[in-house]
Amino acid sequence: MMYNVNMTKAEKLLKKFLSKPKDLTYDELVQVLKYFGYSELTTGKTTGSAKKFKNENNDLINFHKPHPGNIIKSYVINQIIEKLERNGLI
Repeated sequence: MMYNVNMTKAEKLLKKFLSKPKDLTYDELVQVLKYFGYSELTTGKTTGSAKKFKNENNDLINFHKPHPGNIIKSYVINQIIEKLERNGLI
């Protein structure tokens, strides 16, 4: 299922994400999560660097937004890939 992302662009971004790149940006990760049906929770304690995303099954993915840069840490990518695999999404 696709969520607000051009299909060709989404496929390229998904391929990049699954290759566990060293240069994945926060914005790119947000687009990947949207592709899988997750949306950002923006209330409560999640408004700082701790970010939470939830899908329609109430499954949560949480991680810290990178700072001062914008590049996602490798361990975060690995954790998210593992979670998506466990949930049967990839």
